[in-house]
Amino acid sequence: MFVAPDPGRARLRNSSRAVIGVALAVAVAEICGLSLVASITGGLAALLALFTVTDATVRAQRVTTALLPAAGFPVLALATTLHGVPMARDAAFVAVVFAGVYARRWGVRGHALGIFAFMNFFITQFLHARPGQLPELYAAVGLALLSAGAVRFVLWPIEKRIPPAAVPPAPPGTGLARPTTRQAFQATAACAFALGIGQVLSEDRWYWAVGTAWWIFVNTASRGETLVRGFRRVLGTVIGIGAGLLVAIPLHGAPAPTAVLVAVCVFAIFYTAAVSYSWMMLAVTVMAGLLYGLLGVLDPGLLVLRLEETAVGAVCAALAVVLVLPVTTHATNDLWIQRALRCVRTCTAEAAARLAGSPVADPAPHAAQLELYLGRVRLSLAPLVHPLSPYRGRKARARRVLALLDECAVEVRGLVSVAADPDASHDARLAAACWRVEAAVEALLSPEAEAERGSQDRARAAVVPGRLAGEPALAHLHGLERLLAQLDGPLRSASRSPLVGA
Repeated sequence: MFVAPDPGRARLRNSSRAVIGVALAVAVAEICGLSLVASITGGLAALLALFTVTDATVRAQRVTTALLPAAGFPVLALATTLHGVPMARDAAFVAVVFAGVYARRWGVRGHALGIFAFMNFFITQFLHARPGQLPELYAAVGLALLSAGAVRFVLWPIEKRIPPAAVPPAPPGTGLARPTTRQAFQATAACAFALGIGQVLSEDRWYWAVGTAWWIFVNTASRGETLVRGFRRVLGTVIGIGAGLLVAIPLHGAPAPTAVLVAVCVFAIFYTAAVSYSWMMLAVTVMAGLLYGLLGVLDPGLLVLRLEETAVGAVCAALAVVLVLPVTTHATNDLWIQRALRCVRTCTAEAAARLAGSPVADPAPHAAQLELYLGRVRLSLAPLVHPLSPYRGRKARARRVLALLDECAVEVRGLVSVAADPDASHDARLAAACWRVEAAVEALLSPEAEAERGSQDRARAAVVPGRLAGEPALAHLHGLERLLAQLDGPLRSASRSPLVGA
């Protein structure tokens, strides 16, 4: 979390903007005289709108934000109306889980709408909302979305200056081979079991088990990824409960310091989400404790129950992902590594074109896209590099792959930085160096490219590293070429425990 790159300080800006958006939503609700429950609902709705809407264009983000009430309002009505009818409420919640996960087949918009629908059901359970509160809940959510939209698209339109990188699409497929379909059944099974066991532990706070099972399936694509995510969620919750005992309980719900600490938690949620799920869960757990303090129900026993419910949800998710239509970890490794390598090739070509004087070439968006792909690679390989993984050989190779890809990203960022310098001049050797990088990528991506390796190696031999010291662009290209050559070993290992391509 502390050393992860933040190109253009995008995470810092996005986190700061989230704090402003959530604070504005709560302030507007308070000014309008809404209840504490409604104000908290509005703040959480603003957080979700800013967190889940990740479309590739600002226009698409506006459309998705405008569609959130269509997903959230019916669920709010359903959840509050069925609050006193446990059997019907539980069946409705499970149905919302299935629909919310199934909606991911429609890309990032379906993903955002599905999460927003689920969380509106969850929030009503968290706040014990009643049918009579529905009008002000509608008002709070509507005002929150307007506030979040105003901050995002008017007050601080970060994406207008730095176009958002497109979120990597999920692997394709049809029927039960489609990951979103498999996850819909897996998440539904996990949440149904979590709901039943969670209610045995507590008839009032069972929803934490369901929420845990649900969120473990967000942004995962394989059995291994889901298991590791569950472990990290429990770890973050344990640490967060310890922090809550030290921070939230002594406050006794005092409004001013609680508001400040909630703002810190919102910042931490956004800033750490992309690089550390455990740290993000720590922030979420502390924020939940602070909100319980505001509601006047916080005590150490409640935090312990929160941990128990989280453990139940994690176990149910683990069982579901292993027993219900499982997807192996190796099935996703190759896909994300190949996409990252192709992105390296595109960044290289765009940077070289920019240095050659092209007015339209821009490697920056592709560099941002590379960071997203590397995030997916880390998530995919997380089960192999986890400390508890018993496969030592595979763990070593996976760590080597991650280290080399991270070094590639460093070279790409350096190349992009050089290309952005208006005084940087074009060198005739750039075209040859760029071609060698592209050939190295092709050699890793397809066996047919092996025939090109001989000519590539001969071209590499003509590069004299000492002559590159005063040529930053060429130095970065040569570094990329060297790193890509080193990737050949771990990616093409003949080990009986495959890393990619299995």
